Amino acid sequence: MGGMMNGYGGYGLMGGWGIFFNIIILIGVVVLIVWAVKQFTRSNDTGSRSSGSSSQPLSARDILDMRYARGELTREEYQAMMQDIG
Repeated sequence: MGGMMNGYGGYGLMGGWGIFFNIIILIGVVVLIVWAVKQFTRSNDTGSRSSGSSSQPLSARDILDMRYARGELTREEYQAMMQDIG
């Protein structure tokens, strides 16, 4: 037999593949944790503006300001809508 144990080179049943699969599982767990953290922080960010005053809805001006800040509206569209709402 020499230095080999049961013909597997001392690595057990899976050989070097066992180490490879363990690394893949570890990477999967890390990716899952990162994804979960992003999901929880994203839900907190969207509600942070109105979370302090949940009984008071956002005004049209607030919504317009947020849309402009996100880049959904051009300057001209923003100004035209501001005139429309008063």
